[in-house]
Amino acid sequence: MARMKFLCDADRCIECNACVTACKNEHEVPWGINRRRVVTIADGKPGERSVSMACMHCTDAPCAAVCPVNCFYTTADGVVLHSKDLCIGCGYCFYACPFGAPQYPKVGNFGSRGKMDKCTYCAGGPEADGSKEEYEKYGANRLAEGKLPLCAEMCSTKSLLAGDGEIIAQIYRERVLKRGYGSGAWGWKTAYRETIES
Repeated sequence: MARMKFLCDADRCIECNACVTACKNEHEVPWGINRRRVVTIADGKPGERSVSMACMHCTDAPCAAVCPVNCFYTTADGVVLHSKDLCIGCGYCFYACPFGAPQYPKVGNFGSRGKMDKCTYCAGGPEADGSKEEYEKYGANRLAEGKLPLCAEMCSTKSLLAGDGEIIAQIYRERVLKRGYGSGAWGWKTAYRETIES
């Protein structure tokens, strides 16, 4: 079975925020919650890069490891989802996540933050696919319709890729080789376990 992943090609991202807007509109995300955001590194300086960030749907998700009520679960496609019915708003997942994916509708102490919200990879939640309850809590379930997340589909430069991790890795590999980076690209040796001469 395919393992769904995101990849943002920082050499292509132009910080247009179309991915952020598409996500908010598709899922009617409440004010103050950003399931996806664009982070700019070295803003205004040489070497500036922008990266679209959301939940990375980790293989061994740290948010799931620290949740005291076990509201996280992983689908057969490798998408990390959560149950808002089980969530107690403790915030442990927020502190454990290196990507800042978990969001809360309110600022406050334990139990007063509200139910956690995060990127669902457009895969809905534990309710029945396409149900009104699922949409109200988690937004559209595009994966059940055979579609990819809207954030990636709306990316005008195709810097944000979504889908089967193996296919995405191959697309990125081809891009890097075409650019002439070869094994000099950041993370190349780790990701591909090889050294390619450019």
